[in-house]
Amino acid sequence: MDSESLPISAAAVVSLNVEDQEKGPFRVNGVRDFPWGPERDRREVEWPGVGSTREEGNRLCGAGGFLCEALAWRQEALRLKGDRGYWEAMHAKAVERERVLLAENAELRAQVKQLQQRLYGRKSEKRKRWSLPRKEEASSRPRGHERGQPGHGRRDQAHLPAVVENYDLPEEEKQCPRCGMPKIPFPGTEDSELIEVDVKAYRRVLRRKRYRPGCKCEHLPGIVTAPGPGKLIPKAGLGVSVWVTVLLDKFLFYRPTERLLADWSSHQLNLPPGTITDGLKRLAPLFQPIYEALLVRNRSEKQWHADETRWLVFVTVEGKANFKWYLWVFISATAVVFVLDPSRSSRVPEAHFAGVDGGRLIVDRYVAYKVIVQVKDGRIILAFCWAHVRRDFLDLMAGSREHNDWGWAWVEAIAELYRLNHLRLEAREAPETFAERDRELRAALEKMEERRETELSQEALPRPHRDVLLSLREHWKGLTVFVDHPEVPMDNNEGERIERGPVLGRKNYYGSGAVWSGHLAAALFSIFATLERWGINPRLWLTKYLQTCADLHGKAPDNIEPLLPWNMTEQERQSLSGVPGSPETPLPARPDTS
Repeated sequence: MDSESLPISAAAVVSLNVEDQEKGPFRVNGVRDFPWGPERDRREVEWPGVGSTREEGNRLCGAGGFLCEALAWRQEALRLKGDRGYWEAMHAKAVERERVLLAENAELRAQVKQLQQRLYGRKSEKRKRWSLPRKEEASSRPRGHERGQPGHGRRDQAHLPAVVENYDLPEEEKQCPRCGMPKIPFPGTEDSELIEVDVKAYRRVLRRKRYRPGCKCEHLPGIVTAPGPGKLIPKAGLGVSVWVTVLLDKFLFYRPTERLLADWSSHQLNLPPGTITDGLKRLAPLFQPIYEALLVRNRSEKQWHADETRWLVFVTVEGKANFKWYLWVFISATAVVFVLDPSRSSRVPEAHFAGVDGGRLIVDRYVAYKVIVQVKDGRIILAFCWAHVRRDFLDLMAGSREHNDWGWAWVEAIAELYRLNHLRLEAREAPETFAERDRELRAALEKMEERRETELSQEALPRPHRDVLLSLREHWKGLTVFVDHPEVPMDNNEGERIERGPVLGRKNYYGSGAVWSGHLAAALFSIFATLERWGINPRLWLTKYLQTCADLHGKAPDNIEPLLPWNMTEQERQSLSGVPGSPETPLPARPDTS
């Protein structure tokens, strides 16, 4: 029945034949719910093709109209009862659709908030107390030195060279101003110290004496000139100390070379940027043998950290639409290697570990590490990072505060795993204690696994929670490698810490302007990180190495083995450590320029 029409009575509808019903809607004076009664039966009935008089209406409805009115209301009740199920179903669909849309809206808002945080927010994972409230507030004691407790005192700088300055009273103050009697010198002096830094550029004037033969033999040439010191770059006017400063300032302290040159100009040393750029390009081959030795050393070990970060190289490469390259880092116990590559694909770690027989690789959950051949055939075991798992929960809480209680419960559970593993490692030398703490750690992991599966079995679990827990389940095997291998750390924080320096350099000078410059950066990042790993002062080592190259007239030594940290004796490493009290490494002598 048409929703806009209402039959006067069931009897009237039944009395109409099919042809009448097909003629159009039946309406009473255009009113949908017309009640027949003694006071209203004078209204005209309108039906297309049927008479519209009072008599015709009475003929359709029966005598008096009262029975027609009752039947009409009954018919309306039946219709509404039939429509109720339809509208209830439509309402339920609308409610469900609204619930889905609200959930989708909340998820999209959380994603937008997370993306804004990544793009514009702080990169540190430290949160303000109000943004991620803990159930137990931290201690309110202010940080820093506690009053009444002994401090660390001033640092001893006695290893620095001393320049003694003597101060005496003026002549007019050496006698009594009243009687004029001279003051008698008192034994000893009152001493104090000031630390000064003197940065000064100077010219090394190389005066080579010449000789002519004093005899008439034809064996000697006409004039003999004394040989001068070797130069790092032949026919160039910059010495080793200049290049040491340039390399350290850019690749260890991550400062743009332009700022260094501006600093030098304040010391009245003006050098054109092109001279520095050309010199760096000519020095790059000198570090290639050291870099290749680091690669061999890194691959020979059995445990590594790996990570990658973007690095811009402003050159046009065929088939590449942008300037984004990637700086990969592979860290072993004794060597750090950075690899620059245009891509972030799995071929980079696969090529680096080519020929490796076995080992454990600590990484984040990036898929490139999962698909390398060495992992697929079981030669390398992946150990995933718990800090990244913890970050999943922190990001979820940062996106929406409604996840705080649930997220903090999991963050605290992860913190408990760290605590139990730390206690276990402390007892390595005590087998019985180690075994007991190992059981506690395994029990905590089993409890966490059960909790994860229990929550995943709940149909009402919010989708963001489910996504995080599904990722936890997917990577569980790699996350628990540290249990059977205590030497494996729980996270990849070491890899991310070593990348902080290059990331700072990327922000300060954007990257590299040429491919050779990018590879030079990767080589020097590797060398300096390895030296610091061995406790060697990069300035002392670099000075020694470049001076060796200068003595060879700008060539790398044929035998670099004595210069590699793992081949040095303990005394040699101590001499290059720069630690107070260690033997000083002889530097190039500064000639007398007076």
